[in-house]
Amino acid sequence: MTAFTLTSPDIADGSTIAQSFEFDGFGCSGRNQSPVLRWSGAPEGTKGFAVNVYDPDAPTGSGFWHWYVIDLPASVSELPANAGAKGGAHLPAGARQIRNDYGQYAWGGMCPPPGDKPHRYIFTVHALSVERIDVPDDAPAALAGFMVNAHTLAKASFTATYGR
Repeated sequence: MTAFTLTSPDIADGSTIAQSFEFDGFGCSGRNQSPVLRWSGAPEGTKGFAVNVYDPDAPTGSGFWHWYVIDLPASVSELPANAGAKGGAHLPAGARQIRNDYGQYAWGGMCPPPGDKPHRYIFTVHALSVERIDVPDDAPAALAGFMVNAHTLAKASFTATYGR
């Protein structure tokens, strides 16, 4: 059986994330573009995928969702650079972006508080037992996460850090 893996040519597991992926706002001035993400080895029976990026170190009491994409078709195994642009024009047909914790339906780049230790950013792809996640378009990331986890056959992740 092939291992289910997630990689990026832009961000290596265990690396420091480049400033270009930083948010553009809240005192940060990056390009706010999502990296290329590639996955392989999804288990048999996979009917769709979800991708998310989460910062467990954000000083919120509940972490911070930077990106949440659901309803990715089973035929997809890569998201191109800037797939997280507002409006979803760079996403595969049918895929939806859930509102991130910046309040946007888009990629929300890194922007930890200045002087904090570097935060961890966990990039995850979920292989799903369903084609669509049954949540409204205005669902918060926590609800999307609940439904995604309920239908996850397997998941693959990598973690990188960023600090200011």
